[in-house]
Amino acid sequence: MTGNGAGNGIIWHRQNLRELPKFRDGTSYLYLEHTRLEQDGRGVRAYHPEGMITLPVASLGVLLLGPGCSVSHEAVKALSDTGCSVLWVGEGGVRLYASGLGESRSALRLQRQARLWANPDTRLRVVRQMYAMRFPGGLPDGLTLQQIRGHEGARVRDAYARYSRAYGVRWEQRQYKQTDWERATPINKALSAGNACVYGLAHAAILATGYSPALGFVHTGKMLSFVYDVADLYKIEVVLPTAFREAATPGDDLERRVRTGLRDHMTNLRLLERMAADLHLLLGGDDMDPDPTAPGDLWDPLGDVQGGVNHA
Repeated sequence: MTGNGAGNGIIWHRQNLRELPKFRDGTSYLYLEHTRLEQDGRGVRAYHPEGMITLPVASLGVLLLGPGCSVSHEAVKALSDTGCSVLWVGEGGVRLYASGLGESRSALRLQRQARLWANPDTRLRVVRQMYAMRFPGGLPDGLTLQQIRGHEGARVRDAYARYSRAYGVRWEQRQYKQTDWERATPINKALSAGNACVYGLAHAAILATGYSPALGFVHTGKMLSFVYDVADLYKIEVVLPTAFREAATPGDDLERRVRTGLRDHMTNLRLLERMAADLHLLLGGDDMDPDPTAPGDLWDPLGDVQGGVNHA
């Protein structure tokens, strides 16, 4: 089990879903394998062959359930009530199979995202903004999208070379096969494990703030395209230092050490909170959720009309 010792007091409460979901002073994520989850009062207990722990679900951003996990209906309900996203993943978190709802129950932000995505002009504007966020000094004006991708490729190449020199880890290229995982180099394994953690957090932030993981702006054609978009904003800053450091450190359990190191690093960076803020900056969705108990509106070409009433 991989957790976090943030030392925050556990306060069990039902969040006001009308408030914009915020990630503050919480544990970034928890990854579990071979664990049974059951409700215990207003909390959730995790039973593992090594022992039992009570999960800090009130302060937990996302729970990653790996192979061998089982979870009761009431435990999932308790996790949902506290706004903790639940992701079912492969071993080490390297693949995502399914996910639960986040905190937002409104489709307003998803609809705004869809409008931005469907219009070529607004989509290009978001794409340019997402690339610009990766360069602290900004990008030169007037670049074509192809030229911007060239700048991004050079940035990533230089970052790999810089960390390779800093940690004395030989770097050739980013290469691995899921079907032949054991033949991957240690640094490629470390990067894959680290990227999976960032993907999990990005997915949780997207769901919690009410956007769609499928409507990507830079990436396209996959159900997790927007997850890849968001994760790419932080990979160089977040994953590379931890992955290269652990690849340079002798010892077993490389992927576990990467996950543990990233857990602490991302918590210190308050990465979930940053992701939520950046999503709203990109898509303009920093608004309140309507009352989650109210019925939805009815579509009309002249403007939505109130639902839940008899219009006879």
